[in-house]
Amino acid sequence: MILKALYDYYNRCEGLTPKGLENKEIGYLIVIEPDGTFVRIESRMQDKKTAASFVVLQSVKRSGTKFTPNYFWDNYEYVIGGKEANIKKHNAFIHIIESFKSGLPENKNINAISNFYKKYNDIEKVIEKDSLYEDFHKSKKNISFLINGECMIAAEDPDIHDLVLAQKNEDNKKGLCLVLGEDRSISRLHTTIKLTKDTGPLVSFKTDRGYDSYGKEQGYNAPISEDVEFAYTTALNTMLQKGSHNKFMVGNRTFVFWASSSKEIAEEAEESLFDMLGYSDTKADNPNAKIEQVRKVFTSIYSGVLKTNLDDRFYILGLAPNSARIAVVYWSDTSLRDFAGMVIRHFNDMEIVDNTRKDKRPYMGIREILSAVTLGGKQSDVTPNLPEAVVKSIFQGTPYPYTLFSSCIRRIRAEIGDNGANRITRMAIIKAYLNRQNDNNKKIEVMLDKSNTNQGYLCGRLFAVLDKIQEDANNIHSIRERYMNAASSTPASVFATILNLSSHHLENLSNEGTKVFYEKLKQEIIDKISADGFPAHLDLQDQGRFFVGYYHQRQDLFTKKEENKD
Repeated sequence: MILKALYDYYNRCEGLTPKGLENKEIGYLIVIEPDGTFVRIESRMQDKKTAASFVVLQSVKRSGTKFTPNYFWDNYEYVIGGKEANIKKHNAFIHIIESFKSGLPENKNINAISNFYKKYNDIEKVIEKDSLYEDFHKSKKNISFLINGECMIAAEDPDIHDLVLAQKNEDNKKGLCLVLGEDRSISRLHTTIKLTKDTGPLVSFKTDRGYDSYGKEQGYNAPISEDVEFAYTTALNTMLQKGSHNKFMVGNRTFVFWASSSKEIAEEAEESLFDMLGYSDTKADNPNAKIEQVRKVFTSIYSGVLKTNLDDRFYILGLAPNSARIAVVYWSDTSLRDFAGMVIRHFNDMEIVDNTRKDKRPYMGIREILSAVTLGGKQSDVTPNLPEAVVKSIFQGTPYPYTLFSSCIRRIRAEIGDNGANRITRMAIIKAYLNRQNDNNKKIEVMLDKSNTNQGYLCGRLFAVLDKIQEDANNIHSIRERYMNAASSTPASVFATILNLSSHHLENLSNEGTKVFYEKLKQEIIDKISADGFPAHLDLQDQGRFFVGYYHQRQDLFTKKEENKD
C-alpha cells in the first residue's frame, strides 16, 4: 500500500527526474582540457553545507565489499584515490571510464577524462597547488569533471545516460512485481532514502541472516520491479529534500504527506497542512492569519464547498532512522474529505479562550504541543513514541495519548511558580484530551463555563479568584507559588488556609466596589461546591479540570478588567 501510493505520486507529479536519473549534489569539479591537462578545481558549493544539484545517473547500490563507482561522479576516494587504502576504489573508477570508450569512441567527455588519468600518475601532487585544494580535499561532497569552456559537466552527458540506461536491464531477473502484479525486471537492491543525516533503504534483506527463503536473496525475497523501485524512492527522496513542503519533523521522526490527486484542491490541502504544522517560511504580522486560512480550507473541503471525489486520498508516512533500514513508525491512508474532518476536529478540540497573550502565536501545531510537555521546550527530549501517537490522534481522530496529558500536568506542577506554567498550549492539551474521553463529565467549553459543576473545575476557578485578589492587593502571587500544587490535588487540605489569607488580602483593596465584586464571585463559586466540603483528593483528570478552571477564570477576570477600562 505504501509503495503503491508513492509510485502513483511519482507518476502524477511533474518535474521529477526520469527513470535511471536523479538530482545529486556535486560540490567540486575538476576542470580539464580536452587533452586531459589539469586546469583548476572549481567549487559549486552554495554554502558550507549545500552544493549545486545536477541531473546524473542514479547512484549505484553498493553492498558487501565490492567497489562499485558511480558514472563519472563520486567521492574523493574514487575520483582521486590518494591513500593506498583507496587504490582499489580509484582503479574501479578509472576502469569504468575506460569501459565506455568502446561504446562511445568519439565522446569528448570520456576521452578527456581518460587522457587526464593517463597523463597524471600522482593526481594529488598535480592538484594540491590549486587554491581550493584544502577545501576540496577535506570536503565529503561529490566530485565530477568539466571540460574547460563547456557548460555541461561530464556526469550530465546525455549520450552517456542513454548508453547506460539501454544496457542496464539486460542481465536483470524477471519476476512478478508485488506492486503492479505484472512480470517485470526485479530490483535486487533498493535505493537509499535520505532521512536527514541517516540514510538507508526502505526495503532491504540482509544476506545469510535468516531472511532468505526458497533460495532467494536480498530484494528477490519481496520482488519489486525496477520501475516501481525507482518511482517510489525518487518520490520519497523528493519529499524529504531540503525545503520540501511535504514533510515535517518531530524529534528524530520525519513525516511526509501527500494527496493522491493532482487537482488544485489536493495541492491546497498539502500546503495548508504544512502551514498548520507551523513550518511556514514566511513571517506574517498576524501569525494566526495562516491558521485561520488553513481552517477555512479544510472546512471548505469537509463541508463540500470545495468538491472532492471519493477516490481522493490523503497519505501520511512516518519514518525513523534505524541501523539496517529506514523504519516505518506511522502510516495513514484516508479519504481527503475525512482527513479534512479530522483536522477540523483537532482545531475545535484545541480551541480555547485567548485574551491575555499579545503575540497571538499559533499553539495548535505538533511542534507547539510537544514543546509544551518537555523541559525547556526541547522536542528531542520528548517521550519515545509520543510524536507518532500525537500524529495519530490528530489525523485519525483517536483520543489524545495519556502520556501527553500526564506529561502536561507534570510540567505545570514543576513550573508552578512561573508565569508560563499555565500557558495556553497546555490548557488546550488538557481540554482536548479530556473532551475526547468517553465519560459522563461535562465537556469543557472554549471559555468560562459557569454551568460546569465539576468539583475540580470549581476549585480551579475559586483558586484563580483568590490569586487575583492577592495580585490586586499586594501585586504578588505567593499563594499560587506555595499552595497551587496542593490545591489541585488535595483541595480540602489547603483551601481553608488560603480562604483565610484571602480575607486579609481583601482588606488591602482600596476600592469598595472591587471588594464587593470579589466577595460575590467567591460566594457564587463556593455555593456550587459539594455540601460535604472541598474534595479530599482529585484524580488526575479532575486535576486537569482544576488547571483549566483556573485558566478560564483568569481569562474571564482579565476580560472584565478590560471592559471596566473601556
